[in-house]
Amino acid sequence: MNWINNIVRPKIRSLLNKRELSENLWVKCPDSGEMVFYRDLEVNQWVVPSSDYHMKIKAKDRMDSFFDNGEYEMVELPKVAHDPLKFKDIKKYSDRLKEHRNKTGYEDSVLVATGNLSGQGVVVAVQDFDFIAGSLSLAAGAAIVRGIEVAIKQKQPFIIFTASGGARMQEGIFSLMQLPKTTVAVKRLKRAGLPFIVVLTNPTTGGVTASYAMLGDVHIAEPGAQIGFAGARVIEQTIREKLPEGFQRSEYLLEHGMVDMVVHRHKLREIIGSLLLMFMGQPATEKSTQLIVANKEEQDKKEAKKPTEDKEIKDSPLHSSPPEAAHAE
Repeated sequence: MNWINNIVRPKIRSLLNKRELSENLWVKCPDSGEMVFYRDLEVNQWVVPSSDYHMKIKAKDRMDSFFDNGEYEMVELPKVAHDPLKFKDIKKYSDRLKEHRNKTGYEDSVLVATGNLSGQGVVVAVQDFDFIAGSLSLAAGAAIVRGIEVAIKQKQPFIIFTASGGARMQEGIFSLMQLPKTTVAVKRLKRAGLPFIVVLTNPTTGGVTASYAMLGDVHIAEPGAQIGFAGARVIEQTIREKLPEGFQRSEYLLEHGMVDMVVHRHKLREIIGSLLLMFMGQPATEKSTQLIVANKEEQDKKEAKKPTEDKEIKDSPLHSSPPEAAHAE
């Protein structure tokens, strides 16, 4: 029995682990189907080099590449009730939380940290989609509010990277109450005269879009990010119309005035840093100002290439003249 436990089983485990590792060394690009070496993606901030496709990025990887020199301090987040409804679907909600905490190493879907960006002190919150689809919970809402409180106390800008499927159904009304709770916190931040920058990443949907994700002073989206409230299929089934191509993607929303700019992940640091310097009344660097201008010119060129009239968009009910006021009878 000792021979089996001490020799045979470890060899079997080592073979299985090697096979799993070799498969994980390559990642398939969702856009082009190309197989990309894991290390190349990691070095390139999870942007596929050939197709420029922006893949999902872990919260701590985001912070490592965003703060000056990758240096920051995590903000201690408040403790909340983890399973207020004692919810159970195919498994207990408490078991689901344990599973995702072990998987990600995070307590919940939102992390908050303080550090410097272009020499300016900032508070940054990041939603991680790997934690139950970045869903908004009691803990996530409390983390965002705590981040805003720290920003007000330290008189620093607040930046949030959103990535979420919406409110967390396992917490019911407690999750939905985070919408007004975070909205009130954002209002306090603006009363303090501090900038609020929102970076919309893929995907940002549901109650997150219906609250703090659309309350920023500046809305920046990563290329190709899906941004919306309800899913495109639900909208099509409701209005019984085919939606325009690229509907709910960041480029479409930029064209229709829902976001202020679409920025490549590699340029986020410089552009946001320049914006914050201007918001805080400090002179922006020449390099970062040129980046903002270059990004605007790049978007204008893309728009110029598009036809002046798109019949599919023009005929869409979402772009028709507003209906007459309806009255209850």
